[in-house]
Amino acid sequence: MSPVSSVLRNEYSDGPRLLADIGATNARFALESAPGRIEQIEVLACDDFRSVEAVIRAYLSRVQAEGEGGMAKAPGIRHAAIAIANPIDGDLVRMTNRDWSFSIETTRIALQLDTLLVVNDFTALAMAIPKLDDSQRLKVGGGAARENAVIGLLGPGTGLGVSGLIPTEDRWITLGSEGGHVSFAPCDERELFVLQHTWRRYPHVSAERLVSGPGIELIYQALAARAGVSAGALTTPQIVEAALAGSDALCVETVECFCAMLGTVAANVAMTLGAFGGIYIGGGIVPRLGEFFARSPFRARFEAKGRFSDYMARIPSYLITAPYPAFLGVSAILAEALRGQGGRGESSPLLDSVRAALERLSRAEQQVAELVLARPRAVLGDPVGEIARQAGVSQPTVIRFCRSLGFQGLSDFKLKLASGLTGTVPIRHSQVRHGDTAPDISAKVLDNTASAILRLRDSLNTAAVAEATELLRTARRIEFYGMGNSSVVAMDGQHKFFRFRIPTAAYPDPTMQQLAAGLLGPGDVAVVVSSRGRLPELVAAADAALNAGAKVIAITASQSPLARRASVCIPVDHSEDGAEFIAMISRILHLLVIDVLAVGVAVGRASPEQIQAWARALDDEGVRPLPDGDGGRHRISHLG
Repeated sequence: MSPVSSVLRNEYSDGPRLLADIGATNARFALESAPGRIEQIEVLACDDFRSVEAVIRAYLSRVQAEGEGGMAKAPGIRHAAIAIANPIDGDLVRMTNRDWSFSIETTRIALQLDTLLVVNDFTALAMAIPKLDDSQRLKVGGGAARENAVIGLLGPGTGLGVSGLIPTEDRWITLGSEGGHVSFAPCDERELFVLQHTWRRYPHVSAERLVSGPGIELIYQALAARAGVSAGALTTPQIVEAALAGSDALCVETVECFCAMLGTVAANVAMTLGAFGGIYIGGGIVPRLGEFFARSPFRARFEAKGRFSDYMARIPSYLITAPYPAFLGVSAILAEALRGQGGRGESSPLLDSVRAALERLSRAEQQVAELVLARPRAVLGDPVGEIARQAGVSQPTVIRFCRSLGFQGLSDFKLKLASGLTGTVPIRHSQVRHGDTAPDISAKVLDNTASAILRLRDSLNTAAVAEATELLRTARRIEFYGMGNSSVVAMDGQHKFFRFRIPTAAYPDPTMQQLAAGLLGPGDVAVVVSSRGRLPELVAAADAALNAGAKVIAITASQSPLARRASVCIPVDHSEDGAEFIAMISRILHLLVIDVLAVGVAVGRASPEQIQAWARALDDEGVRPLPDGDGGRHRISHLG
């Protein structure tokens, strides 16, 4: 039985699932060996690791080893889901409050996972709600929750998350929302004073501005001004601690005011959604209040809706008290994905053909078919080796499967599959190999290039680009150094920048690079281009230029010797098998970086009138004109 079919037919038969909740400070991990059986929970400090992949590997190495108390070794992990405190939009994830960024697909392959899902932490919290039992929530007023009814969710923390759960026939759907940014509405004179006090600092006051961790400090300062007392420099944790201890009347009033405001916002969400399944409060603040919250004005304010007070009184409200609720949410999301939700929901004539052909395929080919039907979009981007591994077959079997359906090979099959699926088709890297047919080569080269360009766009260090552009714009002389495949990029750079009437040269020979670099001086710039940044000749030329007083701009791989020496590095990280193949894609990416710098210099040297004239020329002729040193114009194509 293939790995995919075993998951679809017998959940958890292929081992436990990795669950994670990664924030800016801590990364929490657990294994789920059966529905609801969450074990081996560990919390790791993010500061101790350099990346998401590193912290995951650290946890996996712990659970793979012998545990305490004679716990058996955990088998290999094949499926994982991560809740992360960050918006998720596409494959590249950049954490807002931590210097971590990663590709979901690259991380999945590096960790040898069949499945890696990454979701927003508030989405995971919403999906956890149907899994909570009475021991994991505290009811704060209201009637009984209505079954199969809409549920509302609020989570005051650094911000104010707002979401909802909509029941369907067989699952819950999370409601994407920015409800925390609705305008704040005061309900009494005290809250009106807080609003007016906050208006002095912010022209628009949203609910999130006050009903959040930072908002507690704003409320404290406003109430101190209202009482005519001096506000101490207290942080939110200090205010909450003093309120819970009852040691400071102003702190008690602040937290009570916060809870009342939360009651208003929660009531508005409940009325808007018709949330008779209940309103749930999570996040990082309210669960710490415990019984204080239950006694607070929250529920009275929640029901204070005039003619609709009876309506609101029937809606129950709950405080989430589960210690790791995100695990329950990502578990539900991962389980839904592994049941083949994506495959069943896709509509494609080709998928219908695969289903119809199942009975006539060999058993091994059926395993490939089951993978395609379960995860068609993943198959679109995976190389043949990864598809074979996930299906539990050999690579020739994958090709035979495609040919059994009338296609020349895997690339031909993928092109047809992509044309039939709706939505965005993920493009990922697959290496060109000996023996590839013309359709395979065409698809791989074009798909790989398109994918790499999009990744460069998403990951480009714009601060480094701005700094490099300014160095080039004011340079007395510019020299471009590159060897082998990168020498083409160096010559292209020389061709483009010479048109700015700046003394410019390109040197592909290492001896000439070393001699020329030694003749540079202050005000000069050497642009060194290298795919891997490890050639000793190029590193030596960069050192010579720096020793002569010039600046060095490196277009190369980050963390390379050349990158570490450069005055400014524009990192281009793209993995190609340079030992066996010409670095085709990295050359294109380097050319694009040269184009970006050339356009930046052109705009920086131009007047607004010139820019408008160039824009008209672009419309008329489809070319990019660049200025020369005398205010005239030269046209350079391929920069549009």
